[in-house]
Amino acid sequence: MYTVILKKNEEKAVLGGFPWIYANEVQKIEGKDKQGSVCEVRAIDGRFIGYGFINHQSKLIVRMLTLKSETVDEEFFRQRIIKANDYRKELGYDDNYRVVFSESDGLPGLIVDKYGKALSVQFLCLGMEVRKQFIVDILTELFSPTVIYERSDVPIRKKEGLEPVKGVLYGNGDTCVEIVENGIKMLVDLENGQKTGYFLDQKENRDNLKHYVKDKTVLDLFCNEGGFALNAKKHGAKEVTAVDISQRAIDLVERNAKLNGFEVNCVCDDVFNFLSERRENSEKFDVIVLDPPAFTKTVDTVKEGYRGYKDVNKKALKLVKKGGYLVTCSCSQHMTISLFTQMLREATNECGLNARLVELRIQAKDHANLISYDECLYLKVAILRVD
Repeated sequence: MYTVILKKNEEKAVLGGFPWIYANEVQKIEGKDKQGSVCEVRAIDGRFIGYGFINHQSKLIVRMLTLKSETVDEEFFRQRIIKANDYRKELGYDDNYRVVFSESDGLPGLIVDKYGKALSVQFLCLGMEVRKQFIVDILTELFSPTVIYERSDVPIRKKEGLEPVKGVLYGNGDTCVEIVENGIKMLVDLENGQKTGYFLDQKENRDNLKHYVKDKTVLDLFCNEGGFALNAKKHGAKEVTAVDISQRAIDLVERNAKLNGFEVNCVCDDVFNFLSERRENSEKFDVIVLDPPAFTKTVDTVKEGYRGYKDVNKKALKLVKKGGYLVTCSCSQHMTISLFTQMLREATNECGLNARLVELRIQAKDHANLISYDECLYLKVAILRVD
C-alpha cells in the first residue's frame, strides 16, 4: 500500500471534509502499489488521516474515501451504495433519481442514476474504473435492473489517464426507457441523452413551475427532452413553445408530448437566433425558462462564460411581458451563486428593466452537496419577476 504524507497543515482541509488532495500538497509518498489502489494518508507528524484512491497521473492525486481506520473492501462499497440509496428513499424518491452522487456520498468518481428499472452509470476516476465489475455486480444485486448502461463518455476521464467510453455493462441493452416524473410520462435516451440520459437534477425545479404558468404563454429554451415544457403544460399553461438546436431532442419532446396528450410547439433552432427573430417580431411571453449548457467549465473561461450567460439572459429578458417571469439557470460550478446573481443584476440593468428575485433554488435533494465541497453545488436557478 502507498502511504501519502502531506505537507505541514495540508491535512486541515481533509479533516474538515474536503475530499481531494492535490499533488502539490504532498510531502512524499512511501511504499508501492498499483495506480487506482487504496492508499493511506498521514500528516507530516505521522498522524493517521484516512484512506483514499491514489492516481499519480492526475494532479488530483488522492480522492478521499474515509477518515476512519477501516477496511476498504467490496463490502465497504456495498454499504456506501445502500446508505446512499436509503437516503433517497427516505426523501420519497422512487421511479427516477440519482442513487449515488460521487464525493457527496463518499464514493468519489461514481455516478449512479436510476431511470425506472434501468441504471445509468459513470466511472469518472481511476479508483472506480478498476473496481467497475464489482460495482456493477453490487448494483445488479441491489436493484435487479433491466439494463446498466455506462455513460463515461466525458472529457474529465482524460485527466485520470482514461479514455471516454459508453456502452451496456449488464442486461438486455434496451436504452430507451420510460419514466414518470412529477406525474408525467417521459422517454429517456440513456445512450444519447444529456449526461446520463436526462437532467434529473432539475426535477423539483420543473415541478415548481406550477406557481407561475397557469393560463400563461411559456417559452422553454434549450429544452432538451422537454421537461420544463411538459411540466408547464401539466400545470395549466395556455401555450408552450420548446426550442432546442438538436433535432434529436426536439423529436423526443414531440414523442413525450404525445405520450401525455399534450400540445407543445416544438422548434428546432439556435436559441440565440430564435430570440433575435422573436425580438424583431415584437413577440412576448408570460414565462421564459432559460436552461443553457454550461458556458464555463474551467476557471480560466469564467469571464467568457459570464459574458455568454449575460448575453442570453438579456435577450430573454427583452421577451418577457411586464409582470412576467424569467426562470433562468446555470449548471456551471464555476459560475458561483454570487457571480450568477451579479450577472442577473447587470443583465436587467442593461436592459433598462426592474426585476424582483422571487426565488433562488439549487439542484434536487438527491443531488445534495457536501457543505465542505463547493464543487458539488453547481446548479443555480433564479426566478425573476419583470416589473
